[in-house]
Amino acid sequence: MTEKENLKNQKSMAPRPVKDSQSEMAEIVLPNDANPLGALLGGRLMHWIDLAGAMAAHRHSRNYVVTASIDHLDFWVPVKVGDLVILRSSVNRVFHTSMEVGVQVVVENYLSESCKNVSSAYLTFVAVDREGHHLPVPPVIPETEDQKRRYEDAGRRREIRRAELQRRRGNLAKST
Repeated sequence: MTEKENLKNQKSMAPRPVKDSQSEMAEIVLPNDANPLGALLGGRLMHWIDLAGAMAAHRHSRNYVVTASIDHLDFWVPVKVGDLVILRSSVNRVFHTSMEVGVQVVVENYLSESCKNVSSAYLTFVAVDREGHHLPVPPVIPETEDQKRRYEDAGRRREIRRAELQRRRGNLAKST
């Protein structure tokens, strides 16, 4: 590795604050996004959550990312055609090649001037190169109390995900 490549690699692995990954996207719910009752399709919202999460992961890692998992997802209130959906995302914690991203979803009815929480999700993304090889991700720096809490919580969720994965692998081995 040349000295120039080494410096570039060191700079790209420098820790980055959570705020550098924060992303927001907005979508107006159109009839094509809804079921026959005029409510947003759950699959469409999951797609938007994945996109919002990927934006934060891209911003932090400055690489391609792929979705490795999404945790439990609840839909708390219906979202209707014409509503404005706001998705906010940021990296909660970085491990080696993966990162947990939190996505919060709210619905804004600009006619009634109301805003409600719709859903939230935790996704795991892995940084990859063009050939799909995993790449290291720079550490994230939580600065606010809320970011520090989410950072610590992400470590606990990772342990839960790992235990669940081991359990499922054990069940798969027993069934074959």
